[in-house]
Amino acid sequence: MAKLIFRMNQSLDGYVDHQKMPSGPTIFRHWIEQVRNLSGSVYGRGMYEVMRYWDEDSPEWSAEAHEFAAAWRSQPKWVVSRSLKSAGPNATLVADDVEAVIRGLKAELVGEISVSGPGLARSLTDLGLV
Repeated sequence: MAKLIFRMNQSLDGYVDHQKMPSGPTIFRHWIEQVRNLSGSVYGRGMYEVMRYWDEDSPEWSAEAHEFAAAWRSQPKWVVSRSLKSAGPNATLVADDVEAVIRGLKAELVGEISVSGPGLARSLTDLGLV
């Protein structure tokens, strides 16, 4: 049985601005290893749209950014949204009966499943799933 976990970047002032201070190699290495060790990720719509940044390589990225993107793309993802009509590669859209779908994932998979997005984390916590 898999365990749902919630992790989030946050600074001391509660805000992370990747435009003003991009992540360095040490932070990227941490997240690369985290992503590689997950059984998959469940995203809320907003966080998934932010993470779609990693769908396509960019020539100006560092080696670590390319490595993170490759790990992220290869990971199974479930996107909880009633407004999205489709999801990208390796992603499954979950629009109905979210609780049953997540309970099913927990029963089928082993290891850790990341929950990404604070609103989704709250909803899944309220259901006793996180």
